[in-house]
Amino acid sequence: MNDPQSLIRELSCADDYDPNSMPVAKARELIGRFLTPVTATERVHARSALGRVLAEDITSPLNVPAHDNSAMDGFSVRFADLKGDGEVALRIAGTALAGAPFQGTVKAGECVRIMTGGVMPAGTDTIIMQEHVKVSGDRVTIGPGHKKGQNLRRAGEDLATGQVALKRGLALRPAEIGLIASLGIAEIRVYRRLRVAFFSTGDELVSIGTVPKEGQIYDSNRYTIHGMLTRLGCEVIDMGVVRDDPNLLETAFGEAAAIADVVITSGGVSVGEADYVKNLLNKLGEVVFWKIAMKPGRPLAYGKIGNAHFFGLPGNPVSVMVTFYQFVRDALLRLSGLDPVPPLPTFKVPCVSSLKKAPGRTEFQRGILTQDAAGNWSVRVTGEQGSGILRSMAEANCFIILPDAQGSVAAGALVEVQVMEGVV
Repeated sequence: MNDPQSLIRELSCADDYDPNSMPVAKARELIGRFLTPVTATERVHARSALGRVLAEDITSPLNVPAHDNSAMDGFSVRFADLKGDGEVALRIAGTALAGAPFQGTVKAGECVRIMTGGVMPAGTDTIIMQEHVKVSGDRVTIGPGHKKGQNLRRAGEDLATGQVALKRGLALRPAEIGLIASLGIAEIRVYRRLRVAFFSTGDELVSIGTVPKEGQIYDSNRYTIHGMLTRLGCEVIDMGVVRDDPNLLETAFGEAAAIADVVITSGGVSVGEADYVKNLLNKLGEVVFWKIAMKPGRPLAYGKIGNAHFFGLPGNPVSVMVTFYQFVRDALLRLSGLDPVPPLPTFKVPCVSSLKKAPGRTEFQRGILTQDAAGNWSVRVTGEQGSGILRSMAEANCFIILPDAQGSVAAGALVEVQVMEGVV
């Protein structure tokens, strides 16, 4: 990986490089060129590993399943005892339960009653479902039409000893943790949590518990950012509100970059302030771009302060959340060691109402995705789409993505949506 200065010099020579109006796709590509995942690891108990990223392959120390076993409740038989064109009566020699195998070997003319998960008795090779037999005393009658080896789970067919069960770079969900436990593994190695420091900027901001004076507002951005970072499993460092003072901001940037992998700010990068913030950041590091051709969230800055990545988010509450989920989220996951970072799925549905839009920038409108009684999906906007209307994010369950070349949308036309559930 090249150092930031050389990369930025390389970018500045490109004909399509415009840090004042960066297309959404280009901005994502540029951010990706600067990302180097954390390498430090730690060992944790499997029970504490939810959401963590594996730092090593998990290799199975045993066969799964450990033995040939039954996939059904029924009878374990010797296929050679069955008749292809008629019924056969076999003597029930015993029972095999899950965890309590049948002791002994099944002889010709015999079978064993077996429960799901029961180890296959020695001498048998086929399972007959209990619904397909007739039982009378210690005898069972089986008709024709069966296949050798049916309803049988072979030892190691899920995982063989020495086989990689889970690969490094995977974010652990409940299913993966259960799989690890099924292998008898108590502790695993994961990447350390990504450290993210953040603060809000602005003289007009006050914290909850303070009575705002005229012209002041409560700082909601620190709460949404804290929630979004927590949901991603980051180590969160809240540095509060920093006033619009060059010395205070320079100190805050320096302190944040010294203790964190990523520094995030909200506010201070809007039109009229961008040059000031850019100059301040250039003093401490490098800025790759500071405006995006998108709505909401045009004033978005990305760069490096020392070894820390920097994201300067807009001040408006909706813009903060939109830019975080469209740019910052994937970057944080990649820095955390997740490999690959799965893209957020999108699909197209009809839009109930018409949408106004001018070509030239990508828009992320907040929508409500619904399904009617016939199973048909459609989407509608939440209402007014102003970047200060945080209620639009609270009411929405999806983003309506309108690409840069897209103009206004007629009612009933297909639009691309990105579902928020599990993301936002």
